[in-house]
Amino acid sequence: MTERPKMVTTARVLRTLRPTPHLIRLVLGGEELVGLPVGEFTDHYIKIIFPVPGVRYPEPMDLDAIRRELPRNQWPRQRAYTVRAWDASTGELTVDLVHHGDVGLGGPWAAALRPGDPVRFIGPGGAYAPSPDADWHLLVGDESALPAIAAALERLPAGAPAVAFVEIGDPADELPLDSPGAVRLTWLHRGDRPVGQALVAAVRALEFPPGDVHAFVHGEATFVRELRRLLRIERGVPGERLSISGYWRRGQDDEGWRASKSDWNRQVEAEESAALPA
Repeated sequence: MTERPKMVTTARVLRTLRPTPHLIRLVLGGEELVGLPVGEFTDHYIKIIFPVPGVRYPEPMDLDAIRRELPRNQWPRQRAYTVRAWDASTGELTVDLVHHGDVGLGGPWAAALRPGDPVRFIGPGGAYAPSPDADWHLLVGDESALPAIAAALERLPAGAPAVAFVEIGDPADELPLDSPGAVRLTWLHRGDRPVGQALVAAVRALEFPPGDVHAFVHGEATFVRELRRLLRIERGVPGERLSISGYWRRGQDDEGWRASKSDWNRQVEAEESAALPA
């Protein structure tokens, strides 16, 4: 996964939208977005910077200097969000955030934003776009992966076969998703079940179309881990044909997950290596 050097970009809120009850859409603009390197990937993401209230930071903001000169409890926090769309002609960057009321950091912050408010971020990063030479595409994710899945569906070659499973809380969170591809989209309503349980069951029950698949599987780490094992070991999907990552993990805040993610990934890779044929 590649990421732009850690230069802080300051954008301004142009408008906010509420496409569903649990989704806030930010449309950002400003002079610093000119030439933003977005467009190569459909899973482009930015890391929004959340200053600690009451702490004054140097201008322009220098994250390396902040880490050198300020105690850790004054460092701004960061959260990664997928770029839903980028319009180079208007200089508008669209980012979707999941909102569950007063829970979490990003959702309540986004709900309080008004036009003209500053939004600072680093990035973009990214690594995936649908391969034009794949025989078919598989896209799987929860709400956190919905912006990337939507962007990937829009990028599919005309008529390209694709199967998409998206898990959301309830029917009110469904969105119209457009694609030039031949897409079989299934919305899975979680209800009271654990996150990802319905996704694992759907992929396990899927009769795979013939040919080489290019798969994108992202969301809560526990179900992503289970699907990685299913796809890599049981279905034999080569690693280079699979974009898979845990965006978050139940029971951990973002800082805790980022601190443990490398160890988690190494453990998953070791289990995978032991199970795959030599």
